[in-house]
Amino acid sequence: MFKHLLVPTDGSDLSEATVNRAISFAQEAGAQITFFYAQPDFPMPIYGEGALIDPTTPEQFAASAMEEATRILEHARAKGEAVGVPCQTDTTVNEIPYEAIIEAAERGGCDLIFMASHGRSGLVSLLLGSETQKVLTHTKIPVLVFR
Repeated sequence: MFKHLLVPTDGSDLSEATVNRAISFAQEAGAQITFFYAQPDFPMPIYGEGALIDPTTPEQFAASAMEEATRILEHARAKGEAVGVPCQTDTTVNEIPYEAIIEAAERGGCDLIFMASHGRSGLVSLLLGSETQKVLTHTKIPVLVFR
């Protein structure tokens, strides 16, 4: 049924569990996986009284973010390939993770987005929102939420 999964990951424990389950799912379905990491953009410095000076340049920040993305994505790819699941990776810089996830799924021709839910509820969910919820409400691609 599903032949190409997009699996967003951020390297957290919850994402690691999702990566493991997505690999099992892909193995059973005979699907391939694109692991995706949304890199943060360089935070704009705030000037004024009491502002902290960050000695990191935009270039250093970008290099560090790319290094982190590569580490996380290569770890996921190695796990998938170790059990025979065809895997690739994708990353991009975007301030809005849910948009980056949807764009990556569309760009990769994925037919399923397989992602984690942090399980927030009530007021916390309302205030913080959920990238998973935003993906669910803004994409036409099927989404499997792993909890």
